[in-house]
Amino acid sequence: MSNKKKPLVYITRKLPDPVETRMRELFEAELNIDDTPRTRGDLAAAMARVDVLVPTVTDRIDAELIEAAGPQLKLIASFSNGIDHVDVEAAARKGITVTNTPNVLTEDTADMAMALILSVPRRLAEGARILTDRKGEWGGWSPTWMLGHRIWGKRLGIIGMGRIGTAVARRAKAFGLAIHYHNRHRVSPQTEASLEATYWDSLDQMLARVDIVSVNCPSTPATYHLMSARRLALMQPTSYLVNTARGGVVDETALIKCIREGKIAGAGLDVFENEPIVNPKLLKLAHENKVVLLPHMSSATIEGRIDMGEKVIINIRTYFDGHRPPDRVLPRRT
Repeated sequence: MSNKKKPLVYITRKLPDPVETRMRELFEAELNIDDTPRTRGDLAAAMARVDVLVPTVTDRIDAELIEAAGPQLKLIASFSNGIDHVDVEAAARKGITVTNTPNVLTEDTADMAMALILSVPRRLAEGARILTDRKGEWGGWSPTWMLGHRIWGKRLGIIGMGRIGTAVARRAKAFGLAIHYHNRHRVSPQTEASLEATYWDSLDQMLARVDIVSVNCPSTPATYHLMSARRLALMQPTSYLVNTARGGVVDETALIKCIREGKIAGAGLDVFENEPIVNPKLLKLAHENKVVLLPHMSSATIEGRIDMGEKVIINIRTYFDGHRPPDRVLPRRT
């Protein structure tokens, strides 16, 4: 690349220092040093002049922005696993290649899903708050105080048995949970046997039979509000919902209503429908110790973010070396 003109790369958010340093070495990279979220106007102005846009999940790159982009914009190299924030079809029509950073956040996200699976029934966040709110004066152990529910022997229903769902299943099995799953396609017999997993082609039937539901499917038009009011009502009143996928997969309004009415025991959420805004009714439930809420931090490890950045760099270099980027995203078939 040293003998060629370096591509002009616009990075919408602050990335780990090693990633930014390498980007500056390889490209004409414009960084976001103070990590201020870019406005729609900022994005439009950048897309009118740069060769590569590096957005994140907080940037909505829709058809209107893409259509207005300059002819020099050839690549949208998203710093993300999911790609629902980019209109891939509009980019394809414009002749713009889109890439993402898959398969580097599997273990990190699965760790957080397992943490939520444990934290909600065992009241971990509530217990931590008691100590901090009371400045450590909690009165000591009692046989009937802060009782939660045992994890061992319960049934976990996984929605979406891809890489992350499978990684969650591996962890859950080690904690003594029985694995149930719903997926578009059944996993291999070897995977099913190793996890001792039960497959349900009907999501509705699975929901009525498990104690904890973990949402691990991608965000697509088909999965929007997949956990609808009707489906949430199928869950047992002693069951819990955990979502580390995308907020839009769960109908938040219906979830709040179900928890408030005692139709579901509680929930652990790392993602929300209208991020970064969190529904005030969810916050109220958190204060009442009905839910555990986290600020979209499932993938937030130093190692994972650096791995993502390295994938972005590889995708950019591969494209401008005249080859197909390894993580190219193609439009969905209709």
